Amino acid sequence: MEIVDYLRVARRRLWILVAVPVVATGAAAAIVLLAPQQYVGTAYVAAPALIGGSAAQQYTGTQAANQFVASFAAAATSPRVVEQVSADTGVRPAALRDGIAVDQVGASSQLELSYTAPNRATVVPVLESTTRRALTFLFSSQVAIATQQVEAARADVAAATTAITEWEKENKVSQPDKIYQSTLNELATLRQQQLSMQAVGNGRGASAAASAIAAGQKRLDEIGPKLPDYQALLAQRDAATSALARAREALQGANAQLQAADPAQATSISEAAPVSRMRGLVGTALPVGAAGLLVAVVLVALLELLSRQRTTPAPAAATPATAPAGEPEAGAPRPATGRVAGGPLRSVPLGKTEGPAVPGARRPVADDDTVTLPAIGSAGTTPPGRRGPNR
Repeated sequence: MEIVDYLRVARRRLWILVAVPVVATGAAAAIVLLAPQQYVGTAYVAAPALIGGSAAQQYTGTQAANQFVASFAAAATSPRVVEQVSADTGVRPAALRDGIAVDQVGASSQLELSYTAPNRATVVPVLESTTRRALTFLFSSQVAIATQQVEAARADVAAATTAITEWEKENKVSQPDKIYQSTLNELATLRQQQLSMQAVGNGRGASAAASAIAAGQKRLDEIGPKLPDYQALLAQRDAATSALARAREALQGANAQLQAADPAQATSISEAAPVSRMRGLVGTALPVGAAGLLVAVVLVALLELLSRQRTTPAPAAATPATAPAGEPEAGAPRPATGRVAGGPLRSVPLGKTEGPAVPGARRPVADDDTVTLPAIGSAGTTPPGRRGPNR
């Protein structure tokens, strides 16, 4: 088919191409215009202190802003937050999911949370509850995790301290590491005094120094084998103390983020306003009209295909070959005439023979039928000007 054929088909079925889009557009417009009036409100969330900064921040790096917006959007429609907002405002969870939308402002970390509903009185309360619950959901979990880490580190420190106390009770010595170190220093001093007394000939003083050195060495021999276990306990307590310090630092950072995410400081909410019906009409009717036009084109194509199939004639049945020109039609028997060996024309009834068989004669079909014998000229050539016996 050419373009002219398509145009001819479109003109013949123009009413379908016009009626279907018009009906579809009219139905969509009626639905939009007859629907209840919708109201929309917007909450503007701007918390730059939550993005970037030190490595301890929850959102850092080149994709921090996008990650924050995506996390907030997911939190605003998460089951936990939706249930909490529903309990705060009395709005059904399904209506909350359908009406809430989150959009990023450019490429920044700021975002707009909008809510659309037919009840104007619920718009602002839903926005306030959603922003508060979403921000708390995002950053309170970090505070909870940091608090758990602090408690775990504190428990490790307490366990290490208890183990050291029990070891000291069992071995009847307190702070053996310090005792061992002080005894070593004391022995060094006593040995120096002993040498000095021996140099000046003070035998009594040298003997007293020797006794003190022997007593100190005895204490070292008693404490020395036990000291490694005690030092291991001290190392465990020191590690637990360091972990506790780091956990407390992380808790401080999480609390600072939670304070920066305070909805009273990071959000601003606009009043509810009616949604423009014209915008909804254009956004709904035009796509529906285009879809109706496509449906109409498909419908016209199907109708044209069906009509062509109905009007196309069926192939004719096989018919017997037509008789050659000059042969009589089927009907009453008629005598056949023909020329036999250049003689005069005469009729030969079917089934009877007269003279020799003529080559090329048609075979009989029925007993009472006659056939036309082909004309056979004379063997010679007819001279010019001489008419044959049949002329």
